[in-house]
Amino acid sequence: MRFMPGPAFLSLGFRPFFLAAGTWALVAIVLWVCVLQGNIVLPTRFAPVAWHVHEMLFGFAMAAVAGFLLTAIPNWTSRPPVAGWRLGGLLGLWALGRVVCLVSAWMPAWVSVAGDMAFPVALTLVATREIVAARNWRNLAPMAAVCLFGLANLLMHIEAMDANVATGLGWRIGLVAALILISIIAGRIVPAFTRNWLVKRGPQIPPLQHGWLDRVALGVLHTGLVAWAIWPDARPPGFLLIAGGALHGWRLVRWRGLATGAEPLVAILHIAYAWLVVGVVLLGVSRLDSVVPVTAAIHALTAGAIATMILAMMTRVSLGHSGRALTAGRSTVAIYALGILAAMTRTGAAFAGDRTMTFVIVAAVFWIAAFAIFLIVYGRIFLITVRR
Repeated sequence: MRFMPGPAFLSLGFRPFFLAAGTWALVAIVLWVCVLQGNIVLPTRFAPVAWHVHEMLFGFAMAAVAGFLLTAIPNWTSRPPVAGWRLGGLLGLWALGRVVCLVSAWMPAWVSVAGDMAFPVALTLVATREIVAARNWRNLAPMAAVCLFGLANLLMHIEAMDANVATGLGWRIGLVAALILISIIAGRIVPAFTRNWLVKRGPQIPPLQHGWLDRVALGVLHTGLVAWAIWPDARPPGFLLIAGGALHGWRLVRWRGLATGAEPLVAILHIAYAWLVVGVVLLGVSRLDSVVPVTAAIHALTAGAIATMILAMMTRVSLGHSGRALTAGRSTVAIYALGILAAMTRTGAAFAGDRTMTFVIVAAVFWIAAFAIFLIVYGRIFLITVRR
């Protein structure tokens, strides 16, 4: 076994984009804490909270989605991966988006919009071209969610320019797109990875195959989420969301997550999906009763479901595609634990009353620690390749 530095960084999508996602997750939250403490004022056209939301969805999460898609598509299509200058160009467009959003107050609005939208448009075109060229029609569904993600990004920019857009519509659509993507992709990979791990341990009851319950669960959840994004204050979407959460809870039970406790690399996928169930139910209840603040639901879905699933997939994909054993070491378990603590603390902050800011800061510390360890442990994997 030997290591090769240099070009390996641009050999497969997970390397540059997982490194970018982890770095921006850390940097953006450090900046956000400084803003909350009154230490800095960011030169952005976005309001402070809007910038935080935008960068978590369209900076951090979008980078992770890009890394996953660009790594998975060659497996879906049997085509060569997007690599070299094309991959580097996509990374450059993502970085350009982060810069222009951060300093958008210093430039004409159209410049910042064009600079930030270049990446989602380019990613959509590149990924769709690969799928269509292979006539791999089944995997066009995730691309629809990516397109929705790009539209949501544009809507946030339009709202920041004081145009006539419903308040918060952009970030709600972005959140919904991310959750739809998780529900679709997780429905494939979580039971599959669980089944593979159980088989290695001898005769086991496997996770149940995708069936009518999964289709109904996805339909109810997606309808409820889209209805909430459009009519966030209406009560009917609340009932759909609670029903969708319950159906996905039953879906999760059928995947046999309780049998995976001995391998955190598999168990974390189930925990991430459990956050989706909890967050969706909380969001539904928040529409029906003020006892649950909507911010609790939002952070259960973002810091909980989205961030935990991203950490789960980034660690697993990085290990698997660098020729390493698919098992979580102590440092990886620490990353998961800190990420979960960050999500729990930030969700709980909505119920903390006068101590809300303390909870937020503590959650930020957990978050920063999780991604700092991730970068230390996995950064080396992104920059080198393993040759057997």
